[in-house]
This record gives sequence, C-alpha cells and structure tokens, in this order.
Amino acid sequence: MSRAGQVLRLGIRANLAQFSLLVAVNALVGGMLGQERTVVPLLAEQIFGLTGYTFLLTYVLAFGVTKAATNYFAGTLSDRFGRKPVLLAGWVIAVPVPLMLIWAPSWDWVVAANVLLGLNQGLTWSTTVIMKIDLAGPSRRGLAMGLNEAAGYGAVAVTALVTGYLAAEYGLRPAPFLLGLAYAALGLGLTLVFVRETRGHAALEARQHTARAELTTRQVFGYTSVREPALSAASQAGMVNNLNDGLAWGLFPILFTTAGLSVSRIGVLAAVYPAVWGAGQLVTGPLSDRWGRKHLITAGMLLQAFALALIATADTFTAWLVAGALLGVGTAMVYPTLLAVIGDVAHPAWRARSVGVYRLWRDGGFAVGALLSGAVADVWGLRAAVWVVAAITAASGLIVAVRMYETHPRAHRGAP
Repeated sequence: MSRAGQVLRLGIRANLAQFSLLVAVNALVGGMLGQERTVVPLLAEQIFGLTGYTFLLTYVLAFGVTKAATNYFAGTLSDRFGRKPVLLAGWVIAVPVPLMLIWAPSWDWVVAANVLLGLNQGLTWSTTVIMKIDLAGPSRRGLAMGLNEAAGYGAVAVTALVTGYLAAEYGLRPAPFLLGLAYAALGLGLTLVFVRETRGHAALEARQHTARAELTTRQVFGYTSVREPALSAASQAGMVNNLNDGLAWGLFPILFTTAGLSVSRIGVLAAVYPAVWGAGQLVTGPLSDRWGRKHLITAGMLLQAFALALIATADTFTAWLVAGALLGVGTAMVYPTLLAVIGDVAHPAWRARSVGVYRLWRDGGFAVGALLSGAVADVWGLRAAVWVVAAITAASGLIVAVRMYETHPRAHRGAP
C-alpha cells in the first residue's frame, strides 16, 4: 500500500504522473550540467588565462571524481533512507553552483563549483534513474531509461546551445549561469512538493522474484565490477563512454576555437552531440526492449570510435557537425541500454547499490578522460588526444562483444 492507501503497481502507465514528473526533474538535472558545456572552457582561456590542457581540465577531473564517488553512495543511501531525501539533498547542493561560477575571482572557485556540481549530479541523476527503474518494472526498463536519459541530455544540449548564444550576446558572465540558477530553484521546489517515494515499488518487485540471499555492499561492488560478466562488461563500457564525454566537454571547444570558429558556432557544435544523444535515446531505449541489449551496446561503442576518428581528422564546421551527430547516435545506442542491463541482472533487493557501483565506474570516466586526454594533448596535441580515446572506445566495444551475454528478460530469465 502507498501512503494514500492505494495499491502499488509496477509499470510506466500505472505510474504515469509520477514517472513523467521524474522525467521533467531529470531534464533540470541535465540543464545544470549543460550550463557549463560551452562557457566554462572559454572562461578558462579568455578570463583566467589557462594554457596547459591538463590544468585546464582540472574542473572536469574534480567533477568526475566527485560524481563517481557520490553515485556509489547515492545507491546505498537511497536503500537506507529512501529515494526522495537523497534527491532533495542533491538539489540543495545545486543552488550555490551557478553563483560560484558567476562570482569566481580565480580558477579555484570554478574547480570548487564543479565539486558541488559532481555531488549534485551524483545524488540527483542516480536517484532519478533508481526511481524510474522502481516504477517501470522489468519489461520496459529500456524505454524507462531512454526517456530518463533523453530528458537529461536533451536539456544538456538545449542549455549548451542557449548559453552559447547568451555568452555571444551578453558576455561569458553572468547571463549564461542565471539559467542554471533557475534550474536549481525549480528542481528543488518540484522535488520538495510533488515527488513521492518509490522504494515501496522496489519492495513489491522483490516479492515477485525467486528468493535469494541478500548481498552485502562489498559483495555488490565485486559482483558489479568484476565477477558478473554482464554487469562488469557494462561497467567498463560506461567508463569508456564517459571518458569520451570528458574529452568532448573539456577539449572540443578548444579544438573548435583553434579553427577560428565563433562562440555561437562552438555553442552549436557543443549542443549537437548531446542533442542527438538525448533524442536518440527515445528510440534506442525501447529498441533494446525489442532487440536486446548486447548488440546495440557493441555497435554503439564502435560507432563512437568512428565518430571520434572523424573529429580528429576534420577541420570544418560541417564535418564536425556530422561527426558530432554520429557520436551522439553511438552514445544513444549505449547509454540507456547499459542502465537497462543493470536493471535486468541486479536483484531488486540490491539493485540500487548495483546502479551506484555501475555509475561509480561510468562517471569515473570523466576523471580518467580529463587526465588522459589532457596529458596526451599537452605532449602530442589536441587531435592526438582524440585519436587515443577513439582507439580505447573501439577496444571497449570488442570487450562487450566477447564478455557480455544477452540480459533482456525475454532472452535471459535465469540471471545469476
């Protein structure tokens, strides 16, 4: 029974109002990330005069390390205290971020703001994922994750585009970050007043599963990271996927600047990749429910590698636009499908913790990408960094092809 005495039911349609609200909330979460995509790399060069790529990417490193660790604890905390309190805490932490970016007198403030942004994203995005998995039930997880990630990364794209135009019209500060401040206030209000707890739905699904022993948090970590083939293959693919995104976030605007592109055109290029990524998940999420998970992930990783190779060789706005769109398609094939794999394999009793572990590895990719691409760019140049990441992405796709089995319930009902 719910708080209002209504019988809990699983399924997107049965929980449509609450599910739709959570989609909207995750769009606001994505918008908080999107406020930085175009403007912060330009702040680094034009306002703070940073020159070394590794040092410039310290804000991506700070974000990635913080978000990865927070993802891990978000799953554990949501199992212990409930989903809504964790989501609410994430929004409280979001409020100072745009203010710090507006008032930052030094680059240290930008790095500190990204520590808070990592906390915000780890708590809010992880929790909205867990809550949608709770509500959707086993048969439509791909659709649920497609809608969740489409909303989040669609908002990243729209906000990157809008902030690019705001920066071109009104300057790099404060106008672009006022949008982020509005997102934080709205997200906090919606969560506080309208979002309802979903932990009861996970308990309902758990009662429908074959009984099995509860796993400790340490066991869940080992199971998701190494021991279980599908979960561990998903974890490494998630890490490499966000390694790509760390590269795109931190270095692509600088690469485009070296070609003489205007701020508004850089905003378009910064937006096209997450825009296609976001919208594409409306197709790839439900497609994974129909076709299965494994082959969609493998093909998506290989397509990302091809797109990165094209970015490394291109030198015109049109070529980069096409390559960014292809990178978005490949990422859309992978992103919701990897989350669906975790939902397929992990038992409801420890699924939130497994999602947290997966997202620990996945968003650790931001930190790995910042360190790796920054170091390679400092030694061999920007394009060499893109080539290295393309090769790693191709290798990750091959690992999925070899190690992962099909996890969709229609094809695989006896998951460990």
